Amino acid sequence: MAYRIVFEPRAAKEFEALDGQMRRRVLKALQKLATDPFSSANVKALHGGGYRIRVGDWRVLYSVQDDILLILVLKIAHRREAYR
Repeated sequence: MAYRIVFEPRAAKEFEALDGQMRRRVLKALQKLATDPFSSANVKALHGGGYRIRVGDWRVLYSVQDDILLILVLKIAHRREAYR
């Protein structure tokens, strides 16, 4: 069963601010996560909780709620700003 992907308002703004090509790459990566949010090669667990996936120089930070099959996208940022 596939997970549903939901953007926090801040992450939605960051997603819309990306150029077209990067937006498509991030969307493709998120669609892969919907089938299994833990098994991609670029998925790393974060110390403060949650996960991140690398898409080029951009990072997508998200949390997973297994009980309701939900991936909550928290932040989309360039790698130099993603963990601040």
